[in-house]
Amino acid sequence: MNEENFIKALREGTNQAYGQLLDEYQQKVFGTCISFVPNKEDAEDIAQEVFVEVFNSIDRFKGDSKLSTWIYRISVNKSLEFIRKKNTKKRFGFMQSLLGNDLPIDRSSYFTEFNHPGIQLENKEKSEILFAAINKLPEAQRVVYTLNKIDDLSYKEVSEITNKSVSSIESLLFRAKKNLQELLHDYYKKEGK
Repeated sequence: MNEENFIKALREGTNQAYGQLLDEYQQKVFGTCISFVPNKEDAEDIAQEVFVEVFNSIDRFKGDSKLSTWIYRISVNKSLEFIRKKNTKKRFGFMQSLLGNDLPIDRSSYFTEFNHPGIQLENKEKSEILFAAINKLPEAQRVVYTLNKIDDLSYKEVSEITNKSVSSIESLLFRAKKNLQELLHDYYKKEGK
């Protein structure tokens, strides 16, 4: 089924179309969510919200981008929305002030083990350090870096998802890498590693 017919079937609410949507996009959406929120249960919840949003707003899809781009955009927005909500909770803010960082006290439960390129680093501790550093980047840099380096999307795909030019993506990536180098250098210097 070509994309135009697929979108038409989704708008008509056919079970076959929804099944195909889940088959084609479930892993991609989960992969994007877990890249932003490296906790399996939270990422699964966000991915569910993404599909609910797709189902509820397919009639508003204008078709000025590919369906996959639109779904990625929803995935990024839902993930960032989750992070913002989590960061505004008083309890979380209190933990941040105690720890001086963005990770919950029981970090072991926040980072889960599974097969994803963003998590599958040398070991769990390095994953925590990297994700903590990525979460300290300004939002635009974090989004571009995560989509390109962790989800392995091309500059063109990242450009379409974020509605930014390719040169803007390159610039944001350059600044993100520079900021990450400084954050990680400071961490390792402080830890005496």
